[in-house]
Amino acid sequence: MSTLPSFRRLAALRVCIACVVSGCVIAPAPRDRAAQGSAPDGGSSREASPTSPQSIAPAPTPKPSSAAKPGLDRSGSKQVGKASFYADKFTGRKMADGTRMDPRDDNAASKTLPLGTTARVTNLETGRSAVVTIQDRGPHVKGRIVDLSPATAREIGISREDGLVQVEVTPLSIPQADGTTPGGAAKHDNTGSR
Repeated sequence: MSTLPSFRRLAALRVCIACVVSGCVIAPAPRDRAAQGSAPDGGSSREASPTSPQSIAPAPTPKPSSAAKPGLDRSGSKQVGKASFYADKFTGRKMADGTRMDPRDDNAASKTLPLGTTARVTNLETGRSAVVTIQDRGPHVKGRIVDLSPATAREIGISREDGLVQVEVTPLSIPQADGTTPGGAAKHDNTGSR
């Protein structure tokens, strides 16, 4: 039986549980290192075996920046799907890029296009289009590909009564993971847009 006071045993148990839950690997005690071939002075007298904790533990990976997030579409491909528009309650709220949502601006939200992307959104029922800048993430409703500011929604013919419209989103300029912004699939012209 250990001579440690109960609060120390409890603290040690909590640390062990936290390590197991978080996936940490606990380094072997000094007596175990000697059995694995480590010299008592901390140096290693042989390489770690492929099954030792040192070779199994994954190296820490840095958190990806917003420009390098997985799942973002930088291909410049057109997307077709439903568009909706921001509800009034989102006016003035911070968007994903840190700016405030202005219902009179050309801001939009996409789940897959990188922030800062400029895209043409075309209402497939009316043929009307507008150029938007992706500044937010969303829409957070299944089956929708873009949320538009109320002004942009009106511009392409989405009324509050309609709510949803089938649209085509054509990226014009897409920020790349390295920070550059080459053109997208189409040339940026002002025909039929703002």
